[in-house]
Amino acid sequence: MTLRVYNTLTRTKENFQTVVSGQVGMYLCGPTVYKPTHIGHMVGPVLFDTIKRYLTYCGYKVTLIINITDVDDKLINRARENGMPVDELARQMTQDYFDNLETMGADGVDHFPYATQHIDEMQTMIATLIEKGHAYLLNGDVYYDVSRDNDYGKLSRMNVEELMTGTHVQASESKRNPADFALWKKSKPSEPAWDSPWGSGRPGWHIECSAMSMKYLGESFDIHGGGLDLLFPHHENEMAQSESCTGKPFARYWFHNGLMQESHSAGKVGGAHNRLGDLVDQKSQELNKLAGSKGAAPVKELFELYHPETIRFFLLATHYRSPIEFSEHLIAETQTGLESFYRLIETFERLSGMNFYDLSTADRRETPVSLTGEPQAFFSKLTQLHNRFLEMMDDDFNTGGAIGTLFEMRKCINSFISDKKLDAKRNDGAQIDNVLATAMTLLKELANLLGVFRVRLRKTGNTDDKFSGQLMDLMIELRTQARQNKNFEMADRIRDGLTHLNVSVEDRPDGTIWRRE
Repeated sequence: MTLRVYNTLTRTKENFQTVVSGQVGMYLCGPTVYKPTHIGHMVGPVLFDTIKRYLTYCGYKVTLIINITDVDDKLINRARENGMPVDELARQMTQDYFDNLETMGADGVDHFPYATQHIDEMQTMIATLIEKGHAYLLNGDVYYDVSRDNDYGKLSRMNVEELMTGTHVQASESKRNPADFALWKKSKPSEPAWDSPWGSGRPGWHIECSAMSMKYLGESFDIHGGGLDLLFPHHENEMAQSESCTGKPFARYWFHNGLMQESHSAGKVGGAHNRLGDLVDQKSQELNKLAGSKGAAPVKELFELYHPETIRFFLLATHYRSPIEFSEHLIAETQTGLESFYRLIETFERLSGMNFYDLSTADRRETPVSLTGEPQAFFSKLTQLHNRFLEMMDDDFNTGGAIGTLFEMRKCINSFISDKKLDAKRNDGAQIDNVLATAMTLLKELANLLGVFRVRLRKTGNTDDKFSGQLMDLMIELRTQARQNKNFEMADRIRDGLTHLNVSVEDRPDGTIWRRE
């Protein structure tokens, strides 16, 4: 199946064709580093990290850029409130962002350009816009002249006439048009400032991304992404100033992910999650988005409750263009769904003696796991699921549908184990081990494309955990003795008590195992 992607610019799905054959340049608008990272900040990086994994699997050479806005009004104001230098606040919050990306496994970013390190590129671009008549000076500021751009508004499809009359943008007696936006701002006393041909000042927000994306990806590149709240004015202005400067198309495809919003209804993890709705109303999402100003807690507080792999799985379970319903209930459901995979991994390692995380997977789509031979029916089902996973990802990176396919694959492998009664007998030898290893290798290969099951979850080794483990071993031993003495009432009482404490007990031919749910 041909890879098709939804392009905000055309409002349609298009066959994916790159500017340079075999190469993909992607730019994602990064954070303004004035506050700790919250869960909403992780949506874009996790999505684009996953897209890069899949495009690389499909044979493309991918470059992914995420910028750091380390000079901005919000940053200046927050630093003043905290009584600290702007650059120190930016450094601390940038490190917080990097730490959380690493924790989330979003490690596919090639460059993190800082706005303050690319002032020269921005000034060069501004000078070109002035020279071409697309920008003008005003009392130490430089503004982009919207009236000189005949197709301004083509990305967001905003009503430009309303913008020009000030309906959506507050009118200004000094600007030529209410919709004109700042390329360069005259700095106030005590604010960060750089020398320029137009006086001491600092860049506007929009020019930063244009200058940095073009420096690392060229004047025309493949994918530009960000949250739906950036569609207007940020991305509209980026496109306008960039194309006016170069005379070339800016980004070929525009991706906009749905925003994080508070959930008002429960969902089910493990289904197809194939929600492919068109762009939802921007203002409605803005009102509901889970932003720092709305009280969202730092994402590190979530990591204290849930493993980062759970958070990543949760973010990918919804198609990226749909809003993500956020609640701890839904995250807990995601964790329960993941536990079913971890149990399968434990079963595989116990039956085969192999390490799931050491299985060697293919890194290219054209060299998949071989699914031929016996048992033919089992391999045929796995082949169908493999193809369905790829079809989901080829359909505008439908990670939700791909996750649903992984759940079906888990069920298929569990059924094979059950049908062959592998827990009850271990006399099928290497053949069964190889079949099971092949199936689990395929599962790992596809899951790794989503950035999950890459490494074994680390278990803390503190004194409380050691004590809990020893106490559980004692409870299991007492229950086993009760069963051997046919004191089933006591055995059931122990099991029911543990279930009440969210501890599951599973009796197997080779012994009893337990786990926290």
